[in-house]
Amino acid sequence: MKTLFDITKKIVGVFLVSAFLFSCSDEALNKVNEDGDHAKGVEAKYILAEVITSTAFHNIGGDFNTYLSTYVEHEVGIDNQLWRAETREGEPSSSSTFNNTWESLYSELRNARIAIDQCSEGGRDEGNFVTRGVAEVLAAYNSALIADLFGDAPWSEAALVNPDGSPVYMTPKMDKQEYIYKGIDAYLDAAIADLQLSDLKPIGNFDLLYKGDKAKWLKLAYGLKARYSLHLLAKASDKTAELNKILDYISKSFASVKEQAALGIYDDANLNPLFDFQWSRDGLAASESLADKLIERNDPRLRRVFVDADWAQVESPDAENYFMAPNGTPEQSRYYYNTSIFVYSQVAPTLFLSYHELLFIKAEVLARKGNTAEAEAVLKEAVLAGIANTEVNVAAAFNAPTVNYYGGLEETSDAITEEEAEEYFDTEVQPLFAANPLKETMIQKYLSFFGASGESVEAYNDVRRLKASGENFVTLANPNNTDKFPLRCGYGNSDTTTNSSVKEAFGDGQYVYKENVWWAGGTR
Repeated sequence: MKTLFDITKKIVGVFLVSAFLFSCSDEALNKVNEDGDHAKGVEAKYILAEVITSTAFHNIGGDFNTYLSTYVEHEVGIDNQLWRAETREGEPSSSSTFNNTWESLYSELRNARIAIDQCSEGGRDEGNFVTRGVAEVLAAYNSALIADLFGDAPWSEAALVNPDGSPVYMTPKMDKQEYIYKGIDAYLDAAIADLQLSDLKPIGNFDLLYKGDKAKWLKLAYGLKARYSLHLLAKASDKTAELNKILDYISKSFASVKEQAALGIYDDANLNPLFDFQWSRDGLAASESLADKLIERNDPRLRRVFVDADWAQVESPDAENYFMAPNGTPEQSRYYYNTSIFVYSQVAPTLFLSYHELLFIKAEVLARKGNTAEAEAVLKEAVLAGIANTEVNVAAAFNAPTVNYYGGLEETSDAITEEEAEEYFDTEVQPLFAANPLKETMIQKYLSFFGASGESVEAYNDVRRLKASGENFVTLANPNNTDKFPLRCGYGNSDTTTNSSVKEAFGDGQYVYKENVWWAGGTR
């Protein structure tokens, strides 16, 4: 049997971020005794290369995506910390669970803010407006992850450094989620203005996402405005006006999949984060409730997205090798259940914002406005784009260099064609959409976010905002959700042990099951 247990994993778990090249001079040699551990002496474009990669690997695709994939039942946790999270045996309410990502978020927010300052008046990179715009988008992105997943958190006094690189505030104050969101919006508005200007020294290839293409960064900024405005929809005083604003933002964002924000730099050394986790920990198995949703819709993705312990595709629920993990009650056992194929997607890109997400947002907005015919047409385009992205992730598993070194996965089914995807929509999705447009739109979005590109985080945001509005469209099967569905992530222990305001807000950690974040109807 070709299982991970029998394989010696000769992988270096080091993620390459960026190589910084410096030239030496007499002036540089005179400064060898200065603090070299901070980014203050580095050009902003070098800083942003690190921010882009770390945001993708650690903050989008790392622990957040891994744990939240089990909360929304894209995956099932079957070993160690992930099993405890699955069964609610302490892990979701522990301050250690998300501490690594907590620290990474503030590190990258700090670096983005340093880059913004350096490109502003009086800074060493003054006049590099596009570079500043990129930094503002990244500051907004990391700020939104903090706000969305932790709620109230240190922000206005956090991630600020003195000229010598030391923190301005050792114990930054807590800010309300609403206040942080105003800052996110301000960052994006500033980015939109800056990205329509130019750089004295272009960022070029140090922009690992768009290679300095400011038009695409501008479209990403507008797309993020749409996403975050949707998060806040329940708080809008005039929902119709807000829905119209979201449509306007989308009209200025991605026009095709070629423009989406996808970091695709992974290879045999730089690993997709979901693959990196599973290859070293083997803590995830295939979700029974996710598979049931695919079965219910005769969804062609079913034959493509699961593999057995012998690394062969599982084609149908009637197959001899069909063996999904029950949500909330799995045995703590590795190499036992089927897994999603995506845990092998070593080279799948991480998506900051996908084209299919924008289409699903547009379809949701149109459905909420009652524009059913237009919503249906957009939803069809979204479903087709989502299925195409599934095939990108599946191909990344079959083309995984490390997996192929050990014999590779066995492909037992054909890829889903565009014609098959269209037929699926027409015969299976359209009748369900006709019965309840908003519900089927959200379920299809949820299914499209199942993959190796970090989109379980946004699926979690959707589940929470819908749940708070009484729109429980995505049925979750974990029986522990009756009183222990995680409504947020717990603060990191690097601050619960050092910052009294964070410690007080964390308490015994049980608030993660009891208190919605502000935009989902809570107070913090």
